[in-house]
Amino acid sequence: MADVSSPDFDRTDISPLVNSDDDDSMSSKRKEATSHEYESSRRKKKKKQGGTPRPACSWVHFSREFIKEYSASHPESSGLKVATKAASDAWKVMTVQEKEKYTKRAREVWDDYLSSTPPREPKPRKQANLVTRCSPGRLVNVMKRFTPDQKEAVRAIGFGSLLDLKCRTLRRSLCLWLLERFNTIRRSLEICGKRIPLSPRDVELVMGLPASGRDVVNSGPDDLVAGLRLKYNASNRGISVRFLEEQLGEPEAGDDFKRAFLLYVLGTLLCPTARLDVSPSFLHFLTDMDSVHEYNWAKFLLDKLVREVTRFRQGKQRAVGGCLLFLQLFYYESVAIGGSYELAPVVVPCLSSWTEEHISEREKQEKELGGYGSGEVVCNERGLGLSLLAEKANVAVLPLTIRTNRAILPLHEENMGNEALTYKDENTLSSKIEGYGYNNTLDFSNMNDHSDIITYGQSQSQSTCPLPSCNFIGLYEHLSDHFTTEHWDSGHRFQYNCPLPVSLGMDETFLVLQAEEDGLLFLLNKGTENIGHTVMVTCIGPSNSNEHFFYYLVSERGNSSLKLKSYTQTLPGRVDAIPPSDFLLVPFGFLNSCGELNLEVCIWNSSDLVGVRS
Repeated sequence: MADVSSPDFDRTDISPLVNSDDDDSMSSKRKEATSHEYESSRRKKKKKQGGTPRPACSWVHFSREFIKEYSASHPESSGLKVATKAASDAWKVMTVQEKEKYTKRAREVWDDYLSSTPPREPKPRKQANLVTRCSPGRLVNVMKRFTPDQKEAVRAIGFGSLLDLKCRTLRRSLCLWLLERFNTIRRSLEICGKRIPLSPRDVELVMGLPASGRDVVNSGPDDLVAGLRLKYNASNRGISVRFLEEQLGEPEAGDDFKRAFLLYVLGTLLCPTARLDVSPSFLHFLTDMDSVHEYNWAKFLLDKLVREVTRFRQGKQRAVGGCLLFLQLFYYESVAIGGSYELAPVVVPCLSSWTEEHISEREKQEKELGGYGSGEVVCNERGLGLSLLAEKANVAVLPLTIRTNRAILPLHEENMGNEALTYKDENTLSSKIEGYGYNNTLDFSNMNDHSDIITYGQSQSQSTCPLPSCNFIGLYEHLSDHFTTEHWDSGHRFQYNCPLPVSLGMDETFLVLQAEEDGLLFLLNKGTENIGHTVMVTCIGPSNSNEHFFYYLVSERGNSSLKLKSYTQTLPGRVDAIPPSDFLLVPFGFLNSCGELNLEVCIWNSSDLVGVRS
């Protein structure tokens, strides 16, 4: 057999197989492609290097200083990795006071960065489909398997209203439509040509969560929750929802069940984030299960919703966090289509009355009318969107009539007709009414079937003292004398048309300003948002007053300044929320090193407004 040997490709001349001209052409193309990729990479690197770097955090400032000293005192160490590990261990055992030095340094660098760097405009994004972790149906499926003892445990921690949840799915098209009209700065929905403010009171009416009590704080030392993190297999990503579902499948109804339920309901309905897992930061307020019912869960839900929507709009996350079910049900309750709202009573909490069948029928009617926003805003008649008037306990601007023997609360009969506000659970009536901020306490022991109607209200000519520690309620004409006599050292006296420098501390939410000429009282109100403080001036006077005072506010930092010119709104007292009026938004970068907000305020007398306008 002839010896057939395979060609030696290492030495064989392959030039006859490929044309030399083609070979040169292919080689040149490869060189051009390689050169193009190299130049493109260089341009990207240059562009990245040319940007202003973000300031370092307090840990970085500490580690730089520590590693330098550690390397000098430990020349035998094996390198940067060992020094960084030592810095990490030292940082974990430091107290807050010891870290204050580096925190203050980081804050100063960050303030300089904010004042010198122009704000970056978020990239416009098109959201065709809504991505959210808010899943009411998943919660409903879990609660179906609860035993009577477990349901009683849920009621004991103040979340019994969720047991009546009947809505299983979100209407994503409606949620997208509402998100486009959700003003996170004012915390309001701007729909149907009106601005509807949102507050914890609305969350209480819709979701049934308490709107009073201590603030929920989901932060603290990690060592306090180390055992709980281990118990719930918490990783850096969070706590597994499936793991919590397994825990809730157990028959026990003690503290472990309550804690697992709260984690589950917060992560799947009330405060979901953009991640699939539950945030481990929730463990900080679940160490003491006996005090869970004392928290203001309604405020916590609303704060988280505003934060998550803000982060989504800034392009920081693809999914929308927060309780979108609240927005959906609030819209159904606040906007009437056709004449159906004339017959339907307001059931509290509202989530118990919206079944899948009712929602499907409502969506069908919305479609027939041409889409969302075609109805009539009736939130005030139904007791929603009134938070800015009812937040302060001593200012009962909204008259409220209570039929205690039937647990029916009709509001403003001349505006509502036969509209009724019905509580699902009559046993919770007294606490709900007390939660509205009215001073009167109801006694049901001596009530009979023909008990009188109790009406709460306040004359439009009455005003309240703006200081929380004072219970003065009287005629508007007497308020100036009362404040001058009893609280002469608690206000800032000013002259009309003259600038007045003032300073608001970190914990101060308002300042009282009193005019020297006529003794009128004004309030410089400060609110807090995600990116800074909102500031505005209001006048204390009769709610039916048409008198307005022109004013301006100025906040300065370095060569930058912010200025607002507007007119005061007249209110009968101090409110904890910012009324629907103009305000100045001052970023946190304008605060001084002590966290104080320095302003210049000037108020003009109403007789001088003609000159100011010109």
